[in-house]
Amino acid sequence: MSHSSRPAVVLLSGGLDSTTALAIAQAEGFTCHALSFDYGQRHRLELEAARRVAAAFNVARHLVVTFDLRAIGGSALTSDLPVPKDRPLESVGIPPTYVPARNTIFLSFALAWAETLACTDVFLGVNVYDYAGYPDCRPEYLRAYEAMAKLATRAGVEGARPWKIHAPLITLTKAEIIRRGLALGIDYGLTHSCYDPTPEGLACGRCDSCRFRLKGFAEAGATDPLRYAS
Repeated sequence: MSHSSRPAVVLLSGGLDSTTALAIAQAEGFTCHALSFDYGQRHRLELEAARRVAAAFNVARHLVVTFDLRAIGGSALTSDLPVPKDRPLESVGIPPTYVPARNTIFLSFALAWAETLACTDVFLGVNVYDYAGYPDCRPEYLRAYEAMAKLATRAGVEGARPWKIHAPLITLTKAEIIRRGLALGIDYGLTHSCYDPTPEGLACGRCDSCRFRLKGFAEAGATDPLRYAS
């Protein structure tokens, strides 16, 4: 079966990386079903961006699943903990913006939806910058998740094709991701990456996500179309 006749579920946050992963999945010929989450995150801008991106890419369907991780907390993105600003980009350790088990939760929803689509391909946009600080962005985690999916799903037990968690950006720097996306024709002005935008919707320019994004555009020799407060 060719990729062009195969569906894929793509985790779409509305950020730069997930949008690039979606573009790559489409370029590889998959019929993309975009999956986003309203999980109690700090702001709605990323969901608005996900809807813009899904519409621009004309995905087969864009599904937004709602649940509340603020009830659990434990992260600067799902509680009143402050978002770190102006940290050294080479900072090590798990940052306060880590949301406990988020990718495990997200991927579980993706597996469930994929099974109803007779689909065993899931794309997400994790990369080397992420797994330096986030344990659920590591290559070994993704391979372990594939093994779990084979054991835990009907598709894994009875299906003719194995589960494949695609992470096409995993070895790329932010600059390489941006270059790849621009080559695929992505309008990054549709996306939003900031952890702590202003009430007017401007990116702060100072959180880890903004700083990695700005550094990536600078190293790629491109201009970031996102609007920044500073």
